[in-house]
Amino acid sequence: MARRCVPGGEGASTGPALCRVVIPAFVNSGAGNAGEVDAALRKAGCFDIRVVAAGDITQAVRDAVRNGATRIAAVGGDGTISAAAAVVAGTDVELVVIPAGTLNHFARDNGIPLDLDAACAVAQSGRIKRVDVAWVNARLFLNTSSVGAYANFVRVRERLEPRFGYWLSSLMSMVRTLARMQPFRLQFDSPILEKPYRTPLVFIGVGERELKLPMLGGRTEGGRSGLHVLIVRGRTRARLVALAFAAAARGTRAVNRTPHLDSFLVDRCTIEQRHSTVAVDGEVVKIDSPLEYQLGREALKLVVPVPSSTI
Repeated sequence: MARRCVPGGEGASTGPALCRVVIPAFVNSGAGNAGEVDAALRKAGCFDIRVVAAGDITQAVRDAVRNGATRIAAVGGDGTISAAAAVVAGTDVELVVIPAGTLNHFARDNGIPLDLDAACAVAQSGRIKRVDVAWVNARLFLNTSSVGAYANFVRVRERLEPRFGYWLSSLMSMVRTLARMQPFRLQFDSPILEKPYRTPLVFIGVGERELKLPMLGGRTEGGRSGLHVLIVRGRTRARLVALAFAAAARGTRAVNRTPHLDSFLVDRCTIEQRHSTVAVDGEVVKIDSPLEYQLGREALKLVVPVPSSTI
């Protein structure tokens, strides 16, 4: 039976909405649209709002689960969502996603509204979707991971973004990355392939991915489950640029029919390489080699909208 929400702690919403349970909502304190986010959460009337520094979200969620929370909300971009999912993946705790980041790939891929009020309304949905996640060593990711040129691209973009904004920083970072790109030696080990490479870029996605515009790294609609591994075989800047344009124009499957890209689906793989800089869900982290990638099939219980036809 539904009950009226009551404050669950400091900062809790006191809105008039009826709901089944007060949901702890973990908000990234660094979010640029904090005022809009706070207003939407309070309007929904069923959240215990907890503003947390980005680096403390995983521990804060862990504490809430230890105290008995069975459904939690992560409010922010894909990095914030990943930090919360790292705690609840593989458990019976359900995750509500309130997308408040720049790109919100995970929300888009799973049909979660990008409008804050609509996303907050989903929090009381009774529909649960089990979704895949992945780990690289102990680090969970929801969308993609990469080693090589893209990790360098993200690192430079993050340094420039406070001064130039996201899109201009991305363009500047792309130019710098191509200018300084160096292929590296890589030993790839998987159940279906054991082969050494010399490559500037390895890309691994959760689920089958498409490089064709406008999707560009998004999930393929109706795509297969697994870790989608793409290894660039061209070593020169000119080859990488040509391959990128071909993939954007024609799609992953078309490029995979050339000798310049290897693409396949696995449940696990190991990358042996000297570099330890890895991009995961758009953030650059240091992870010791070897890099052990593992699929978590249907490991996350995600709260999603009820189809309109059933309402």
